[in-house]
Amino acid sequence: MTSGVADHGLRAAAASGVLAAVLALASSELLAALLPGAPSLVLAVGAAVVDLAPIPVERVAVNIFGTADKPALVFGIVLLSAVVGAALGVAAARRFWIGVVGFSLFGILGAVAGFFDPQASGVVGSVSAAASALLGVGVLRRLLDAAPTGPGPGERRRFLVLTASVLGLALAGGGVGRWILRGRARMRAEREAVRLPAASRPLAAPAASTSLNVRGLSPLVTPNADFYRIDTALAIPQVELSGWRLGIGGMVDRPLSLSFDDLLAMDLVEADVTIACVSNEVGGQLIGNARWLGVPLALLLERVGVQPGAGQIVGQSVDGWTGGFPTQAAFDGRNALVAVGMNGEPLPIEHGFPARLIVPGLYGYVSATKWLSRIRLVTWEGFDGYWIPRGWSKEGPIKTQSRIDVPARFGAIPAGPTAIAGVAWAPRRGISAVEVQIDEGRWQPAPLAGELHADTWRQWALQWDATPGIHRIRARATDGTGETQTEASAPVIPNGATGYHTIRVTVT
Repeated sequence: MTSGVADHGLRAAAASGVLAAVLALASSELLAALLPGAPSLVLAVGAAVVDLAPIPVERVAVNIFGTADKPALVFGIVLLSAVVGAALGVAAARRFWIGVVGFSLFGILGAVAGFFDPQASGVVGSVSAAASALLGVGVLRRLLDAAPTGPGPGERRRFLVLTASVLGLALAGGGVGRWILRGRARMRAEREAVRLPAASRPLAAPAASTSLNVRGLSPLVTPNADFYRIDTALAIPQVELSGWRLGIGGMVDRPLSLSFDDLLAMDLVEADVTIACVSNEVGGQLIGNARWLGVPLALLLERVGVQPGAGQIVGQSVDGWTGGFPTQAAFDGRNALVAVGMNGEPLPIEHGFPARLIVPGLYGYVSATKWLSRIRLVTWEGFDGYWIPRGWSKEGPIKTQSRIDVPARFGAIPAGPTAIAGVAWAPRRGISAVEVQIDEGRWQPAPLAGELHADTWRQWALQWDATPGIHRIRARATDGTGETQTEASAPVIPNGATGYHTIRVTVT
């Protein structure tokens, strides 16, 4: 070990590097919250990782972390930054210029990642990254200078006080920045101030016959707070109504740009639609049913005039995400909407405020663009949405599926009369039958609740006289065309999982 490292102490040098790196990241979070156009360096780098990660890596991450993949990625970036910071601290104790170079590279990486963030300003992002890197260098220099050079308790105490102060600043700065960004006070205030007009053709409240009174059964309408959220956004996009516009262009005769007030001034309609994520495993929870309020997509496209050969509608989010689906889906009678409301209130921020696309019958990865900023008409062959080059099918029709909600999987229930109940869906086709099989017995028809709409899921329930023992229960659905869901098991990629939802329960 060189005398420089011996003087500073290996642990003190590593701790200095970690704290300098953490404070640099925390400062970028605070700057992102305070400066319009400044990106969070952690999120900008994370978004770049998501976009550039090979398909096998993405699949492994989703399989391991599920819906927690984004928090896991952010944690991994912070952890890696801390490890690199520790190495830079030790190296800088020998030759400080190595620390300067390391933090400079950190700033350059953040600036480059920020340039690819559609919501950020490249110039402001570069300044923010440079400021964070300079702060990291300055703090590293100060900590290394203060590192104890001997066994004296006074030096160690002063170093500990300094490191505790730096850590406190990092936690406070990063915490305040995250709080501001996550709080989205201005966005929430704007959303709460929105007063949605009544639909030109309001729907009646769902009839009592469309819901079954079974404890534990998914409700007919999924509350907004419980609705699943799947997207690529590491942080929910910041969309302010004053600057938001929906552009409609591409292969159209009359390109159009609409404000939020323009949308609200149009004839709004309501539609009950179940939407699902293609990543929903058999029996999974990545599906929900809501009453949406919006402008018919066909109406908007008629205003702009779709040109011959425009076989694909591409929705683009404010964060650059894209999804494309056949143009005919806007004109074949389905309730395709530019939605502004969800279950009687403006779209929740996490579900796409101020506007999103809702297209019945198609998985969200091709159709359900949130935080919508642009609609483009292109040829079918001329463009692939975000997920298509990553191994998913270009067409994404939702498959006929059923799910058992009660009894709970691997649960224990007492012997005697009990309900086996769940939901089944085949948007656009509707559900005509659900059957249940217990152990190796015959398939029994399960009574269905009334149908709210062919585009929504349908509740079902079968009364069962449960006998003691361990039992296997399976369910299958038949759609409105007479086709029964397949028993063949298939993974979610490339176009949705298949198979019978199967559970095992213990009857005592």
